[in-house]
Amino acid sequence: MTSTPEQTRSSVVPLAPRRDRPVAFVGFMGSGKTTAARAAGEIMQAVPIDADQVIEERLGKSIERVFAEDGEAAFRAAEELATLEILKDPGNRVVALGGGAVGSERVRDALADRLVIWLDVDRDTAWARAHGSSRPLARERTAFDALYTAREPLYAALADAIVPAARSASMAPVLESMRGLPAGSRMLWATSASGDYPVYLGPGVLIERRFWPAVVEGRRFLVTDGRVGRHYGDVIEPVAGLVTVMPGEQSKTVAHAEIVWTELVHAGMTRDDVLVALGGGVVGDLGGFCAATYQRGVRWVGVPTTLVAQVDSAYGGKTGVDLAEAKNYVGAFHQPAAVIADTATLATLAPEELSAGYAEVVKTALIAGGALWERVRSGADPADPEVILACARTKLAIVAADERDDGVRQVLNLGHTVGHAIETATGYARFRHGEAVALGLLAALRLSGLSDLRQEVESLLEARALPTTLTDVDTEVILAATARDKKRRGEGPVPFVLLDAPGRPRPGCPVAAGELAAAVAELVRA
Repeated sequence: MTSTPEQTRSSVVPLAPRRDRPVAFVGFMGSGKTTAARAAGEIMQAVPIDADQVIEERLGKSIERVFAEDGEAAFRAAEELATLEILKDPGNRVVALGGGAVGSERVRDALADRLVIWLDVDRDTAWARAHGSSRPLARERTAFDALYTAREPLYAALADAIVPAARSASMAPVLESMRGLPAGSRMLWATSASGDYPVYLGPGVLIERRFWPAVVEGRRFLVTDGRVGRHYGDVIEPVAGLVTVMPGEQSKTVAHAEIVWTELVHAGMTRDDVLVALGGGVVGDLGGFCAATYQRGVRWVGVPTTLVAQVDSAYGGKTGVDLAEAKNYVGAFHQPAAVIADTATLATLAPEELSAGYAEVVKTALIAGGALWERVRSGADPADPEVILACARTKLAIVAADERDDGVRQVLNLGHTVGHAIETATGYARFRHGEAVALGLLAALRLSGLSDLRQEVESLLEARALPTTLTDVDTEVILAATARDKKRRGEGPVPFVLLDAPGRPRPGCPVAAGELAAAVAELVRA
């Protein structure tokens, strides 16, 4: 029976850490696999092997001529044979595969013993690099895009590490960050203007394997809430200091930040140490903010334990606290040194907490469109590590393009303008963040004029027991809170993120006061 890429990957569960495994680079054309292999070869003191170059040498002509004279089928047969021979040889410790080599099931199986690094290139960059070259499959954009879409899930299923193509020449920190990572876990390389960091994701990566990144040295000072600390506080040991706050949004305040700062002083934390934020979105935002401001900035590691945090808030370096007047009004951009997302922690979440996280999954899928949206709308388990990975990858790609929220990153606020206003209007006590976002998404889709999509999303939210209506809330208070949203600039109105279709968000959209009032009133009347 022919196995799918997912089955191929899940059937391989080696127990040893991946420190010294040979490396194979995969990715679409134009992703920089040859460049990455050369960089890795220098680090590993190994001769890099370029599979396409080997094929051309064997056939005595360029790949372009093979396609033209013999056809693609002949090339694929030669590619499979050459790639299998290359991978079989243990002396070939660094290999760059052709973009389509992973289409062979035999090649996918042969990659089981290698550290597979997917160089993730967006389709526009890939087209710009490949079009006009000698690549026979980069001549017509529609076919090129279809091929990109078809191959993407193959790369995703095989990858032990996902690295943006822009970092193809910088493999040293990537390989160093992979040291000791247990099998069954993945690493995403997060990039931003202020710095890069590894994201580790997988079931049991922390609570079972007790993995800690070798690249994050120093004494650990733990910030957590009482509930999470009881479950998982011991997995961060050894810790030099512990600060525990009460669970819930009410702890995300300047007053609680002062408590954390003071406790860190008493525990003796210095700038050589690292703060660990263990918990959901509240602990992550609060802990990251305290790290950004304590002694003018110390390193921190996020350990998200809720679905909301693992799919969204743990990544991107947005830290902060709330004011009574508005959510997330005081904060700083401060990227973590690493994020460890152990999906096994979701097993101890209450059903309503998982539901709250589902709203962020839906939001991310609407922004991403494509395969992620199709997967979510078809009823995929939001706690599936592959869904969480896809959501994290979506957010990290957006942050890489706009760390400081000056442009494209604003699309991540889809549904959040009204959602944050609902949280503020109800004193941060009535709705979980994800529950408020669920309501905000419905308002945003109404403002986008997408009635059919709004109805579909409403059904998805209702199926997860998320609120789709409001009762006993004054719409005028919500509208007033909306006007104070932190995205507002100058004297102008608050810009909204609207949607043309899944995968096509539009930031910075003006919305007439009457239209906003109607969208909020619809939530109350329904």
